[in-house]
Amino acid sequence: MLGVKQVLRVGLALMMVLGLVAMPAFAQVDSGDTAWILTATALVLFMTLPGLALFYGGLVQSKNVLSVLMQCFAVACLMSVLWLALGYSIAFGGEGPLWGGLGKAFLNGVSDTSVSGTLPEGLFFAFQMTFAIITPALMIGAFVERVKFSAVLIFCAVWLVLVYAPVAHWVWGGGWLAARGVTDFAGGIVVHATAGVSALVFAIMLGKRGHFPRELRPPHNPGYVMLGAAMLWVGWFGFNAGSAVAADASAARAMLVTHTSAATAALVWMMIEWMSFKKPTLVGIATGTIAGLATITPAAGSVGPVGALIIGALAAVVCYGAVVLIRTKLEIDDSLDVFAVHGVGGILGTLLIPFLASVGPMAPGLGETSIGAAFGVQLTGVLAVSAYSIVVSAIILVLLKAIIGLRVTETQEEEGLDTGSHGESAYHF
Repeated sequence: MLGVKQVLRVGLALMMVLGLVAMPAFAQVDSGDTAWILTATALVLFMTLPGLALFYGGLVQSKNVLSVLMQCFAVACLMSVLWLALGYSIAFGGEGPLWGGLGKAFLNGVSDTSVSGTLPEGLFFAFQMTFAIITPALMIGAFVERVKFSAVLIFCAVWLVLVYAPVAHWVWGGGWLAARGVTDFAGGIVVHATAGVSALVFAIMLGKRGHFPRELRPPHNPGYVMLGAAMLWVGWFGFNAGSAVAADASAARAMLVTHTSAATAALVWMMIEWMSFKKPTLVGIATGTIAGLATITPAAGSVGPVGALIIGALAAVVCYGAVVLIRTKLEIDDSLDVFAVHGVGGILGTLLIPFLASVGPMAPGLGETSIGAAFGVQLTGVLAVSAYSIVVSAIILVLLKAIIGLRVTETQEEEGLDTGSHGESAYHF
């Protein structure tokens, strides 16, 4: 004979099956999504170590290559610790319009059973941490060959807490720009605009290298540049397709348009250079690839392959022009063209979304939003974030310059930062 409790349990189970009683909703971890984001996390870290490090390392003089590798490596380590301590909580710890708070500092309240969407929250934390690593690392290219190592570390640490994490909250963490409907699929605003404009401020306040602009010294190892660019290209699939935060059609389309834009921009940049100087260079085609990747980043979830072709072509033309303007016309020593490629590219891709979201097959469209309204929202996001990044970066740099200084001595700059700052040499022949 069944007891009363057993009868009640059987009855409740039958009612749940028949839909007469609503079953409680529990957040579920999806194994497919989890497997993909585990992979994407590794790919995005691979972009910085060793991808970006080699790309930048090949572009500098041989006497400075180790200093660039050291800066990338140390920044990656420091940002990882700061993301755990403060960054993640500021970006994703709450629902305020400007600030996520410190409730999740050191992952307070997060356990193995905590979820974010269909992912374990620990994995979402790690995925976002790799973005927090590469964003300040991108800025390194603007001030290579003459900056103090201590200034790099302190600036990047403070910048992560005061610029990157709050902006990530505004756009991705439910902040005020998210509420306004700003679209930034994988970081045109959060990553490339913040890093690009801040890098330009740093380059201006730091001053020019001793030989710039009267003597433009060539990259010491174009092979490193190509290898680094290729690693960045592969890693960017995790960067963009991983930003779907699911193993689904959106991730597949993001991967497709990412590759299309990169290939198109590389070819167009090569042709511009070929027509201008009669010879296409390996450094040129690699730089074009990065321009195409940076520009498609915010739009990877919003355009189809035809839109990606257009974005790639425009990325090459506009970013190439920005390089010439900044380096030749304005004579600003943004040493490795961080603003011209990443800043301009990220902003361009962000502003192109309303015009290309409905172009060609697989394009998801804008829904009921008009092109004009969508463009206004995107422009608001770009202007607000750029202005905020410029002001806060300038304040940090003014204080740093007064306290410890930003620049190495002329003697250290001449002998190279490898020996001057780190007591090592990359080549012994």
